[in-house]
Amino acid sequence: MSGAEILTNLQFVLGGARSGKSRLAEGLARNAARTGGALTYVATAQAYDTEMEERIAQHVVDRGPDWNTIEAPLDLKQVVLSRKDGEVVLIDCLTLWLSNILLANRDVEATCSDLVEALSACRAHVVCVSNDVGMGLVPDNSLGRRFRDAQGRLNQMVAARAGLAVLAVAGLPLVLKGNLPPNVG
Repeated sequence: MSGAEILTNLQFVLGGARSGKSRLAEGLARNAARTGGALTYVATAQAYDTEMEERIAQHVVDRGPDWNTIEAPLDLKQVVLSRKDGEVVLIDCLTLWLSNILLANRDVEATCSDLVEALSACRAHVVCVSNDVGMGLVPDNSLGRRFRDAQGRLNQMVAARAGLAVLAVAGLPLVLKGNLPPNVG
């Protein structure tokens, strides 16, 4: 992916569980929308149990009423391509989306490539959230290793295109690429 076009309208936030990545991404999206852009939250999670339902409900409360929410557990490409210039879109998160793709037995490599191409074609301001899963233990099964490897490749593809890439650690932003707006983080 070297030599890929850098997209100033694409920001990428990654980190571990409870690293502050979603809060940071919401701050970036609100900053981008300060000139009047509509805020759209694209949720990729699926609630398979009560605990996940509670997490999703808390995220909705935390975000507040300013957001239009679209649920896209699988068909993220179409959602991205349908966004308009001037809109600010937060995709939270690529990790759950990729997990859904894997479990649905879709072609992971082609689907990830299609998503990155859709992000490249999108005129809206897009903030993507993802987990950095490569710093943990090596999964003890082939599905876990396949997921970890695919997530690492997807993160690299999105980071290569993003104008801003930030790693959230302990609630703090570590800028990997680009410049963090002064009033975010």
